[in-house]
Amino acid sequence: MGLKAALSKPFAKYISKKVYKEAARAVELQDATMKMLVDKAKNTAFGKDHNFASIKNYEDFKKAIPVKDYEGIKHYIERIKHDEENVLWPGLPMYFSKTSGTTSGVKYIPISKESMPHHITAARNAILLYIAETGKAEFVDGKMIFLQGSPELDNTYKTPTGRLSGITAHHIPRYLQKNRKPSYETNCIGDWETKLDAIIEETVNEDMRVISGIPPWVQMYFERIQAKTGKQIKDVFPNFSLFVQGGVNYRPYQPIMEKIIGKSIPTVEVYPASEGFIAYQDSQKHDGLLLNTNAGIFFEFIPAEEFFNDNPSRISLKDVKLGVNYAIIMNTNAGLFGYNIGDTIKFVSLNPYRIVVSGRIKHFISAFGEHVIGEEVDRAMIAACEKFGVEVTEFTVAPQVAPTDGLPYHEWFVEFNKRPSDLPAFVTFLDEEMVRQNVYYKDLITGNILRNLVLTELPKDGFINYMKSEGKLGGQNKVPRLGNDRKIADALTAMIK
Repeated sequence: MGLKAALSKPFAKYISKKVYKEAARAVELQDATMKMLVDKAKNTAFGKDHNFASIKNYEDFKKAIPVKDYEGIKHYIERIKHDEENVLWPGLPMYFSKTSGTTSGVKYIPISKESMPHHITAARNAILLYIAETGKAEFVDGKMIFLQGSPELDNTYKTPTGRLSGITAHHIPRYLQKNRKPSYETNCIGDWETKLDAIIEETVNEDMRVISGIPPWVQMYFERIQAKTGKQIKDVFPNFSLFVQGGVNYRPYQPIMEKIIGKSIPTVEVYPASEGFIAYQDSQKHDGLLLNTNAGIFFEFIPAEEFFNDNPSRISLKDVKLGVNYAIIMNTNAGLFGYNIGDTIKFVSLNPYRIVVSGRIKHFISAFGEHVIGEEVDRAMIAACEKFGVEVTEFTVAPQVAPTDGLPYHEWFVEFNKRPSDLPAFVTFLDEEMVRQNVYYKDLITGNILRNLVLTELPKDGFINYMKSEGKLGGQNKVPRLGNDRKIADALTAMIK
């Protein structure tokens, strides 16, 4: 064991104790965070517009600050882009994180000097808590790769702008820099496929021990290495021992990944967002991700089934319940208040507060009132794959409201890595799982409003080609699991005709 690994163990134990001590005071810390945020931002333009000076408690907070998405704060962001200070948070942001989500156009999310360190600390803590629990630290002595966006920053505005993963690359601790791959020059390559080839050239002969990224893009990295070497990943990187992943539900990708790797690899899931580092996996023994409750973020929660109501319930951490699907609302030390990031979560533990990501509040199918969510289609697909020994590369689901003949249906676009031997039986089972999970879908099927789902098979690299056509290949981009319209479905259909 090297010096870094040896030193990391006592440090990991220290951080673990600190994290769980804070987790035991989560409600208290959240209350203190709310008050700190209001006090710090009371003299900003947003604070004055929303009468922060009158806020004394959470009830006042809710009355003063409405829930908004990006469009609701865009006029404040435009003022900051024109170098106006003290708009959402004191001074100017340290960075803008530029995102191109599926539910809006380009967004400029502020990152402040107060919020930036928490992006790094949370990622560090996720790895340290893994070391503290398992005692495994040898990977610290080897090389680490983070498949991420370009670290180049755009200085069009006084506030530098870049992708979140590229921004955080500038703040990686110095003690990790020598271990980290790829090089700065390679990371700056714009075209994803060219960049991927360069990353492989830099890493294929290195002692890679930690690999991090969004599963479908890491899968692409692995597949290209396998094509280049003719070997499984375990033989290319014999000391590969930890996969840090996030952004999508890993379970549908896991069978393919383990087949390519050649063995099961421990994973640590993280839940970062441009708005703040929300949660991370703290244990290999317990389900869920530990909510990051002492990181300058005050969380609120709206039951997902009420979200589109005129006056939905809005609660703080102390009132959450297990198993309820909540839209997560963020208030941050970068100046976001009542901000809906669009994700839905469920609590799987209240001591400590652990969550799972259940989907996107705008990614659902409810063409007929069924309100099918991402968590449900993921579960159905995982169950069907396990039963039939199938491997799925990627999939997405959309409604077909006006078919040329017959009743409307849900259309599943699926790219198989290993096809089912009996496709009709696979489709039937998939539909039965959806009926079992969603009573509204069941009622529509039994009431002859919808017919059973239709599966449209995509050829190899179908989703990669779609993402390429959209200019969203690689990086932090993801294929939406669900759409309530035919935008993606029609594009995929056109590609296979």
